[in-house]
Amino acid sequence: MTEQNNKSTSQPNQDGRLDHVAIAVSNLEEALIFYQESLGLTLLEIEVVEEQGVRVAKLDTGNTHIELLEPLGPDTPVGKFVAQKGPGLHHICIGVTAIGERLQCLKERNTRLINEDPKIGAGGAQIAFVHPKATGGVLLELSQPR
Repeated sequence: MTEQNNKSTSQPNQDGRLDHVAIAVSNLEEALIFYQESLGLTLLEIEVVEEQGVRVAKLDTGNTHIELLEPLGPDTPVGKFVAQKGPGLHHICIGVTAIGERLQCLKERNTRLINEDPKIGAGGAQIAFVHPKATGGVLLELSQPR
């Protein structure tokens, strides 16, 4: 039996689960038409996350969700992304149970991080981004739910 199997089963280990896929959009309402009407996805909530400079629409996909990210302005990270690359896949997010420990492990491995300390993201989650140069070209978010 492995060490992980000896852990309490009351709370399953959530490390490594796909939390969400984030898509940068220019106009949230226009994007929602496609995702809700054409794909039939259910809108869970819309939230403004000032610290990240985005308005987020969370859509249910069953076992995970899609976040549509509309920049609050052109000088925000997502605003700059849309201006430079246009709307599209922005990042993927992996769920973690102890973000501080995960970030410390990444720092010890000299992994290039965008955030060395957690920030507040959608839903009040603690989040941090790993630089695309460390992940093979993908912006990766780590998220510990509130």
